[in-house]
Amino acid sequence: MKKNLFLLSLLLMNVSVFAQATWIWYPGDYEIWLGNQMQNRRTERTTFMPPFWKLDSHYNLMDFHKEFILSQPEELELFVEGRYNVKLDGKILMGYPKRITVPAGKHKINLKVFNQDHVPAVFVRGKTIQSDASWRVTFEDKEWIDETGKASDQSGTTWLQAGSWNFNDPLVPPSQFKLNTKEENPVTVDKQAKSFLLDFGKETFGFLKLKGLTGKGNVRIYYGESKEEALATETCETTDFLEINQSAKRDSVMELTKAFRYVNVQFDGSVAIDGVSMLYEFLPVTERGGFRCSDEEINKIYDVALYTLHLNTREFFIDGIKRDRWIWSGDASQSYLMNYYSFFDSPSVARTMLALRGKDPVTSHINTIMDYTFYWFISIYDYYQFTGDKAFIQQFYPRMKSLMDYCLTRRNKNGLLEGLSGDWVFIDWAEGLSKKGEVSFEQLLFARSLETMALCAGIVNHTEDASQYAQLAKEVKGKLFQYYWNSEKHALVHSRVDGVSTPHVTRYANMFAVFFDYLNSAQKQEVKQHVLLNNQVPKITTPYMRFYELEALCALGEQPYVTKEMKDYWGGMLKLGATSFWEEYNPDKKGAEHYAMYGREFGKSLCHAWGASPLYLLGKYYLGVKPTAPAYQTYLIEPNLGGLQWIEGKVPTPQGEVEVYCSAKEIKVTGAAGTGTLRFKSKKKPTSKQGEIRSTGAGLYEMTIEKGKSYRVSYSL
Repeated sequence: MKKNLFLLSLLLMNVSVFAQATWIWYPGDYEIWLGNQMQNRRTERTTFMPPFWKLDSHYNLMDFHKEFILSQPEELELFVEGRYNVKLDGKILMGYPKRITVPAGKHKINLKVFNQDHVPAVFVRGKTIQSDASWRVTFEDKEWIDETGKASDQSGTTWLQAGSWNFNDPLVPPSQFKLNTKEENPVTVDKQAKSFLLDFGKETFGFLKLKGLTGKGNVRIYYGESKEEALATETCETTDFLEINQSAKRDSVMELTKAFRYVNVQFDGSVAIDGVSMLYEFLPVTERGGFRCSDEEINKIYDVALYTLHLNTREFFIDGIKRDRWIWSGDASQSYLMNYYSFFDSPSVARTMLALRGKDPVTSHINTIMDYTFYWFISIYDYYQFTGDKAFIQQFYPRMKSLMDYCLTRRNKNGLLEGLSGDWVFIDWAEGLSKKGEVSFEQLLFARSLETMALCAGIVNHTEDASQYAQLAKEVKGKLFQYYWNSEKHALVHSRVDGVSTPHVTRYANMFAVFFDYLNSAQKQEVKQHVLLNNQVPKITTPYMRFYELEALCALGEQPYVTKEMKDYWGGMLKLGATSFWEEYNPDKKGAEHYAMYGREFGKSLCHAWGASPLYLLGKYYLGVKPTAPAYQTYLIEPNLGGLQWIEGKVPTPQGEVEVYCSAKEIKVTGAAGTGTLRFKSKKKPTSKQGEIRSTGAGLYEMTIEKGKSYRVSYSL
């Protein structure tokens, strides 16, 4: 009986007998600190290139606490990053104890930690008491000492659940985190008397290593994503210069990582180098998704897209490995979606969103870009749908609210948003694209962000907020169609200037309105014919917006068209020798013109995260798997061959993979967690021995897919 009461007490006090001890910190602080470290590593030809937006810092004084009940005394080991004191039941223990014994009974332990350079963090390990996300933390406890010398046990501030990641070794604190590395050699070496020209065979990222370096003189290293860039010693984007004076041979590893395929190493004087390799740097992630089909070019596109995403999945999801190597919200929001269909690495998503948000007060849009603020909100909506992580929303709703408050204060007299001083209205890299006035695309993203706020307010039981945000979203959507829908153009027009709607039509707001499901059936068909399939509407040349354009077409059932577009666009890059996908691709360009951007000969990134969108499209709209309730409690499987003879693959969920095979005659599915619905068309009545098939009319059929069970359907496409 006593044992059962003890176990019940542990559960009630949020203690896990078998918990894994881990380093913990104030939620969001480590992500901000680590983001600062990473984003300030960028160089251009050895010149330091920091971000141009505000960077926040961690709180330097932190209080951690945990309440628990012990049936017997327990010894705790304490590991701390920073100067600290320890209190047991409100009374300070002298010195800097590394071990403490806690007597049986109900107790509370506090650790107060100061660290200016790194994030204050603690690791506590005992038989039953372990530091984990159940601990509480605050940066201002407002405590006081009474006349007996006892510290108060009351607090006037909010305690949050501790932040953590995967730092489970007490001797390796969070401040020492490094990505994994492995040594790799070039596939070809052109060695001359005083130079090496190396080809590593594909785009890669890491530290160059000079082997057996000796002598006196200079070493100049020129990196290139292309051979032309590595040979362009005056205009290549990244370089390293070394002064050498050493008699004994030793290996030298460059201090900073670089992106490259080719490396041009030149040296003078008596310098000698035995050879060159590199330490490939990477975040270890597991490939959980997969896709194969009857078209080998599409398979190659999938593989290169996956490699592109992997290269840009680092401490955070970054835009590109050559430049900028920063965390851009628009780029990251696409990486999240690709990640859900490949690695399903939720911690990377959460880390990136927290690093982007930073702290209060809000003084500008995220990355200074209005649309990037809205992508941040929308990404939280998606994150909840795919992962079901309510705790994230409960912890960070106040930061969501303060950011939305900032947006609301910047509305004009019409209740809409337009670029103000300090705002960058980006949308896309497109020559001649107007950003003036009230741009329809921004209002559309604003409406979706307000819908996200209404959803999240409901999750944290802020019913008044939820009602207000829902009403604001309804008003913005109403104005979107009142001001911008043009019946003669069969589309949303691009903008309003001085209260007058322009006649100009672009693809952006229209394609988002499709997959946001803001259009009725008739409007969707109008947009498809008069915008998305209309060559008179300015074309999109960046993979960034091709992502959304092709998603809209897939949402409209145009997968055969999208298959051709993928082969033309991404296949076009492959035909030019791409080993990762680019920041921008224009098939009209020739030769080295493909490498130029931003007025620089080699300014374009040839490994850009937003180039990997086929991962998402093939998973969501060909295999056809998507959640219809948070964390795949319910989900839809709606396979579409898209003109291919057969497709097969798997889509990760929080609890296993959904496996799908589809040809013109057969569908095979294995369910994961939750309850799935297989939906498909068939010219004749389909059959299955594993489940009941329901007709929903007009040649459409459905079948319920249960967790862990496999189904085979015979049908006729």
